[in-house]
Amino acid sequence: MKKMLLLALLVNANLVNAQPNIGQLLQLHDSIVQISVELENGNVGTGTGVVISKEYVVTNCHVLADGKGANIAKYGDGYKPIGLKADWKHDLCALKFEGLPFKPVPMRDTASLNIEEEVFSVGYPNGNNVPQPSYGSIKAKYPYDNGLIIRSDAAFSLGSSGGALFDQQFNLVGITSFKSPGPQGFFYSLPVEWIRKLITSEEQPTLKAEGSPFWALAYQQQPFFMQVVIPYQNHDWKNLRTVAEAWSKSEPNAADAWFFLAVSEYGSGNEAGAKVDLDKALTYNPKHLDTFKLQSEMALKDKDFDRLNKLKASIEALDSYASEELALKINTLKDSTSLKNEATSK
Repeated sequence: MKKMLLLALLVNANLVNAQPNIGQLLQLHDSIVQISVELENGNVGTGTGVVISKEYVVTNCHVLADGKGANIAKYGDGYKPIGLKADWKHDLCALKFEGLPFKPVPMRDTASLNIEEEVFSVGYPNGNNVPQPSYGSIKAKYPYDNGLIIRSDAAFSLGSSGGALFDQQFNLVGITSFKSPGPQGFFYSLPVEWIRKLITSEEQPTLKAEGSPFWALAYQQQPFFMQVVIPYQNHDWKNLRTVAEAWSKSEPNAADAWFFLAVSEYGSGNEAGAKVDLDKALTYNPKHLDTFKLQSEMALKDKDFDRLNKLKASIEALDSYASEELALKINTLKDSTSLKNEATSK
């Protein structure tokens, strides 16, 4: 089994230029488990769980919801829980066991995470029988119910629900839980602060769900950071502006609110208004990579090479790949401008 894991991790790691190394990832195998749930229709659902103590494995409640029973599997052995703690609204559940022979992971408060800090997720996607890593960075932290929802670009898919989001020191910083609809994935993880609160709660008698998680509510009941996604992906600038304006009024310090408002302005042809909103976004998040990218798009359109060089330096400090992409666009623009100038002079 461990040889299979090593091979799987090697294949995935070769696709990215990221740490941690293979040996370090292999050590995490003792902390990530696969969860099986017996459903009412006789089928079996699967998900991922994270060992946080010798007694508790944390996962998403939607993995367990309305099941007839659940267990965890590791190295070919199964383990039956003796209790359950559930926060159905926040989609966090903890299965209790009589002493697990696995290694608990240390936890780090979500509030201490930095924007663009590198992270990686580990889970069991698509029924895979060995845990798989995915690499990315922190893109945003959204205040919600005395916690901070994490948005990252460390992708995960079906089966990885309840998996772990780690920082580069192998601290658990979130539980991978849901993604936005559409082709451009926004991946969200639940905060460690909610896990600590969950463990102090009372045990639940069954896996019967008590309501839907906040992210599965009707559109108008969802947080603003979720409401902006569909109009943003559909280039529906009018509705995007409506949501972003409401968000900026409700949370005037939210950098993403101003960024999405800028996108709606720019998409509607109001470039001056977009520039003002982008400046506000950077006021509240000086590391807002998407803001720098949109400013670069505007500077390329204006052929403002001084501005482009400054933006390239700002982007380089956050994402070397994005900086290289911008450098190519700048060079292409310079070549094109030079050819036009030559043609004009003739």
